[in-house]
Amino acid sequence: MGAIFPILMTILAGIGVAMQPPVNGTLARSGSVILAALISFAVGTVILLGIWATLDRTSPATLKDVPWWAWTGGIYGVIFVSTSAYAAPRLGLASMLTIAIAAQLAAALVIDHFGLIRLPQTPITGMRALGVLLVLAGVVLVRKG
Repeated sequence: MGAIFPILMTILAGIGVAMQPPVNGTLARSGSVILAALISFAVGTVILLGIWATLDRTSPATLKDVPWWAWTGGIYGVIFVSTSAYAAPRLGLASMLTIAIAAQLAAALVIDHFGLIRLPQTPITGMRALGVLLVLAGVVLVRKG
């Protein structure tokens, strides 16, 4: 029962990830992928500020001792949002997302294996590698389909 909420939130987040590239791609048709990404982040920032102001209110001072690399998270979002707004209309949404997911899983295997970014070490096993290889095979199948 304790896992149902995070599972449901993850499903909703996954649906959002599938919807975000075509929505941002529509904005990008105005002539600028960068402007589309900026609007996406601005809307998200306004929403997060509202949620923080009403539900959280954790002091920003609590962030003073985080490592320097903890401040880089937004960079990855910029890369994903900008790239997906550009790539989804050119590759198709399924191909773009399958490639992105395959890259995420391959990176996750390496991060887990070495226990990077303060995560526990989880060795790469044959079954974990096979799972990622099957997703990579899916990239090929989706692109040829």
